[in-house]
Amino acid sequence: MNKHKGTVKVIPLGGLEQIGMNCTAIQYGDDIIVIDGGLSFPEDSMLGIDLVIPDITYLKENSRKIRGMVVTHGHEDHIGAIPYIEKELQIPIYSTKLTMGLIESKLTEHAIIDDVERHVVAYGETIRLGSISVEFIRTNHSIADSAALAIYTPAGVIVHTGDFKVDFTPVFGGVIDLQRFGELGKKGVMLLMADSTNVERPGYTPSEKMVGGTIDHLLDDNRDNRIIVATFASNVDRVQQIINSACKYGRKAVVDGRSMVNIINIASELGYINIPDNTLIDIDAAKDYPPEKLVYITTGSQGENMAALSRIANSTHNKIRLIPGDVVILSSSPIPGNEKAVYNLINELEQKGARVVYHDTHVSGHACQEELKLIYALTKPKYALPVHGEFRHLKKHAELAHEMGVPKKNIMVMSCGDVLEVSDECFEITGRVPAHGVFVDGLGVGDVGNIVIRDRQHLSENGLMVVSITLEKGTGRVLAGPDIISRGFVYVREAEALIEECRDIVDEVICYETGRGVTDWNKLKAAVKEALSEFLWQKTKRSPMILPIISEVDW
Repeated sequence: MNKHKGTVKVIPLGGLEQIGMNCTAIQYGDDIIVIDGGLSFPEDSMLGIDLVIPDITYLKENSRKIRGMVVTHGHEDHIGAIPYIEKELQIPIYSTKLTMGLIESKLTEHAIIDDVERHVVAYGETIRLGSISVEFIRTNHSIADSAALAIYTPAGVIVHTGDFKVDFTPVFGGVIDLQRFGELGKKGVMLLMADSTNVERPGYTPSEKMVGGTIDHLLDDNRDNRIIVATFASNVDRVQQIINSACKYGRKAVVDGRSMVNIINIASELGYINIPDNTLIDIDAAKDYPPEKLVYITTGSQGENMAALSRIANSTHNKIRLIPGDVVILSSSPIPGNEKAVYNLINELEQKGARVVYHDTHVSGHACQEELKLIYALTKPKYALPVHGEFRHLKKHAELAHEMGVPKKNIMVMSCGDVLEVSDECFEITGRVPAHGVFVDGLGVGDVGNIVIRDRQHLSENGLMVVSITLEKGTGRVLAGPDIISRGFVYVREAEALIEECRDIVDEVICYETGRGVTDWNKLKAAVKEALSEFLWQKTKRSPMILPIISEVDW
């Protein structure tokens, strides 16, 4: 596949034409590094699916060449698939401190932490992975310890921004290292791979501290009300600001939601969040305090059915009951596709007597247009490869890159699975690898494919009809049945005439087929399905899934 001598391959296995599932392979010769191992959450059409993870077929086929995985930050769409990848490949992992803490929690949950080699990397540190070296550069994002990567290959330097924004007043840690981006630009950047999530938004992304001010005002204005704040569990800086405001106004903070509790524990142990003594109390102790002296910090800002806030809203939470007058703050913006679930949640909370605040309570963790232009101005890349976004984001990003002086022929909008080869003289897609996403359903990984999903959609839309027949071995004479069971199609007791007609049709088909010497069960089943499908469509204009079951006995 590598037809250009001295080229580096860039192979996105996820993260393009979608939000989430970020995973990219960088290959030079016989050395491969993997950037991130994220998951995405299922679309509405993926019935019963829990998670979607990258297809790592190419990595498994080239496992001997993999030198390590470098991780930009600790969000689910960048680390959520790591346990599944590690079970297959056992790749050494390199990341910053908090990111590693979150990864280790996942590896522990999957009982594989002792099988995985792990290395914590500091900002400014460069690690050697075969013929490729990787430098970690400080950036800002909605989680601490986020990093951009400078990837040094014999073909040239690749800069990968990770998810980033430019925040001059971060809640925790230092300001993005713009100087380092400038230094790399002076030395020569061959390829820039930059975050596209907010490329459609003009201007700059506001500082995280702006949200802290809003939350502070809300607590001040609602001193006589209980406050419930829902936010992303991984936004440690947001949680820190909520705790600061709770402390300032003499309230106790109660944390609810498994992922929220887990991440706060990890961040607290590693020193990324400061919780004053006697501020955080257990949820069971909340009953000992007046409601106006409490702030609940929960998950569920995206309207997820099983998250804490949804359970509070529909009165199924076993520890928290909504009180009329509660002030609920949604400190997040809806992820694209979640809007309906979020607004349904708001409606339900308001109907129960809560006041929901969701305007000006969130800032993004991703760079807007002017911040992206700044990175282009500093790095002056020869080539541009927009990453981390849906197709419309990537297309808009390509336009921005051209506006910043990158020639159109040096900008590539790719799809997952494309193999891009890059060098000073070469910039072209030369092949494809499998990259369709793998479904995780319960404990099953990859055992549910498109055919199963299609069957589930069929069942959900049209229901099921089971036809059971017992035939005499040798003669094919019907001994019992046909018995018909309907699920999700019609209620049998209210459609007896229709069911009786179905039985008559099955009888006719079996008699006709066995009468002409057909004994192959598959042919009998196909004939039953065809006849019933045609009849039911004519009668009901519906197409249930028809499942014939034929038993054969000696008589």
